[in-house]
Amino acid sequence: MGVLKDELLKAIWHAFTALDLDHSGKVSKSQLKVLSHNLCTVLKVPHDPVALEEHFRDDDEGPVSNQGYMPYLNKFILEKVQDNFDKIEFNRMCWTLCVKKNLTKSPLLITEEDSFKVWVIFNFLSEDKYPLIIVPEEIEYLLKKLTEAMGGGWQQQQFEHYKVNFDDSKDGLSAWELIELIGTGQFSKGMDRQTVSMAISEVFNELILDVLKQGYMLKKGHKRKNWTERWFVLKPNIISYYVSEDLKDKKGDILLDENCCVESLPDKDGKKCLFLIKCFDKTFEISASDKKKKQEWIQAIHSTIHLLKLGSPPPHKEARQRRKELRKKLLAEQEELERQMKELQAANENKQQELEAVRKKLEEAASRAAEEEKKRLQTQVELQARFSTELEREKLIRQQMEEQVAQKSSELEQYLQRVRELEDMYLKLQEALEDERQARQDEETVRKLQARLLEEESSKRAELEKWHVEQQQTIQTTEAEKQELENQRIMKERALQEAMAQLEQLELERKQALEQYEGVKKKLEMATSKTKSWKDKVAQHEGLIRLIEPGSKNPHLITNWGPAAFTQAELEEREKNWKGKKGTE
Repeated sequence: MGVLKDELLKAIWHAFTALDLDHSGKVSKSQLKVLSHNLCTVLKVPHDPVALEEHFRDDDEGPVSNQGYMPYLNKFILEKVQDNFDKIEFNRMCWTLCVKKNLTKSPLLITEEDSFKVWVIFNFLSEDKYPLIIVPEEIEYLLKKLTEAMGGGWQQQQFEHYKVNFDDSKDGLSAWELIELIGTGQFSKGMDRQTVSMAISEVFNELILDVLKQGYMLKKGHKRKNWTERWFVLKPNIISYYVSEDLKDKKGDILLDENCCVESLPDKDGKKCLFLIKCFDKTFEISASDKKKKQEWIQAIHSTIHLLKLGSPPPHKEARQRRKELRKKLLAEQEELERQMKELQAANENKQQELEAVRKKLEEAASRAAEEEKKRLQTQVELQARFSTELEREKLIRQQMEEQVAQKSSELEQYLQRVRELEDMYLKLQEALEDERQARQDEETVRKLQARLLEEESSKRAELEKWHVEQQQTIQTTEAEKQELENQRIMKERALQEAMAQLEQLELERKQALEQYEGVKKKLEMATSKTKSWKDKVAQHEGLIRLIEPGSKNPHLITNWGPAAFTQAELEEREKNWKGKKGTE
């Protein structure tokens, strides 16, 4: 009953909106009384005048809206409807109320009767929501059915072009727009009016009247056994046969149920293309016009019986239901997709805001970094300028130090050469002095003093060599250590000055030793003849035993051969060695 109620409401909705002359959504009570009375008549519902008058009594509330009319319509009419009324009469009554107001005045290629059938088909295919519309998928389905009924070829590209130009503000067409679309012949070009009308009637019979198949065939009588031509109409649970296709003179029905069956028969009695329909209490022999028609009828009847066994609705209704369910599913998926898109859009907007905030922070950070970079570059330029100045100064100082070191190195090389010559001479002299032990005993005191002076002189020489090595390392240091090396150089210069002062002190002591040497000189003149020859050689190399010193040139300790070339410490060390050797002898 729910499906029947929905189909009835669509036609009633058209009638109600037609009575709403000022488009206010309300209809006068007197008009609703007439509409309700007519509905009860065509739907074969018992009249309830008391309830009708009570519900639509005159008061000050004015017209009744669609929502206000629905309680009465449901309670007193739709809930009492049985499936025993004439659907065509019901639809024609509602059509009569709305056709004059809504049907276009432009000339159409179809008659008003065809328009009525299109209107009924619209109610069957339209969506179950108000205002009623037919969606493009159902429009395509209907136009395909009409094109097939007219024997033409479906122009899919033409329909796609029509869909492209479809008004995006609407989800579909109203009943009157659909009638205008079919009536203008946009999708039936090249077809005459009669062909279009027949196609509309065929689709109407299939979709509205549930006619699954119809056509002329010969039927064998049960009593007289003669063959008579009849117009057969196959519906979901019955096969009716008439004298002619105008359906005015009905001759009988073949009731179908799940126990019926259809069988093919061989040709007999001069009749061809025979088949048999077996029912519970009767069998019917029928002859089709040709083998193709015979096979089509057998297949159609067999499919109908199979649907009855399954309890399924007619194919076109089942297909319509599947299409609606598919659209609902697609709509739900689309709504879910839109919801997800909105969520994604909201999330995207939040991300965009976050990115914008991050971008602003990055811009601020970049601005600060640029300022800091500018300051850093400025500082770097200043430091480079200062560093360049200091580097030039360091280069100058380094050049001066290198010159000084080169000079000192040259002097030190000369000094070392003389020291080596002196050492060779000393070895030879030691052999000669071995024979002069007695003579040297008198000058041990002087030699001790000279050894001490020589030791101090050797210490100063080693210190000078150390300073020389350190100065070379100072030259090789990096630019970052130059300032520290400069300070060390200054300290070493001070140490050098102190060493110079000590050398001056040693020079003074040497002078005193020279004075002592003068006292013993006379004794040394009495040395043996062996030493005399060596004395002459030493006198020839008197310049070699003179120290090359950076200090003053004050007189040093003087030996009987000339100025001493060794310190007091060296003299004392040698004295110890001599004493040791002397003791061993």
